[in-house]
Amino acid sequence: MKSWTIGIAGLTALALLIAGTYGSLGISLTAVIGLCAAFGFGWPHYLRVPAKKTLAVIIALSGSGGAVSAAFSTGPGYLMWLPVSTAAGIGGVFVVQLVRGTGQSHRLESTLGASAGVLVSTLAGGWIAAERFNGHTAMMLITGLSAAVALLVGLIRWPDRVIAPLAVGLAALTGPMAALLFSDVRIVPAAIIGAVVAAVLMSFRHLAGLAGPHRTQPGAIAMGLAPIAALGTLIYFIDRLLIT
Repeated sequence: MKSWTIGIAGLTALALLIAGTYGSLGISLTAVIGLCAAFGFGWPHYLRVPAKKTLAVIIALSGSGGAVSAAFSTGPGYLMWLPVSTAAGIGGVFVVQLVRGTGQSHRLESTLGASAGVLVSTLAGGWIAAERFNGHTAMMLITGLSAAVALLVGLIRWPDRVIAPLAVGLAALTGPMAALLFSDVRIVPAAIIGAVVAAVLMSFRHLAGLAGPHRTQPGAIAMGLAPIAALGTLIYFIDRLLIT
């Protein structure tokens, strides 16, 4: 059941993000902030570390700050303030560990795991930057459809050595098909986007398998949201390379 929770969480977040691009920037920003908040709440549960509430607030605020900065930064450097949000979040994680005092349990796991959560959360701001850079929804739709295909393939309980190439291949085909049907984007960039998106999602699928079964529902949801958040900045830079 937890694997389906991961898939449904990822698909839901992806649908909200892509749907937001058809509205105003404020709607997209709200969707990204909601993604960061849900991920921040569940990630400490996924890690099974102490100080869950405090770490959840830090992770959520870091991602939200990165998204807000991407929404209001002047171009072309839409992500120029993203490192600041990441550094502030990681600094907050260290402060929490200092306040907890020495000799507390899972200090190293809390520090490293929560810092990774801050990084993933702030990467979600790339969705806002990608939308502002593209100026249209065609590339975002291609990205969303490719990612949805990869997520659905990832729900099949087959070994990674079978699922990974299958997902990458199908996503690489989905991108050009979506480009032909819904936009004037060239086939090669669309195929590259589909393949890269699927590769990222499959890497998180492998990570989830290595971590073992998830004991809590919030932890499973966080694992489903993690690759969607991480895709944001990656898509932004891929779009800049392929479009410019």
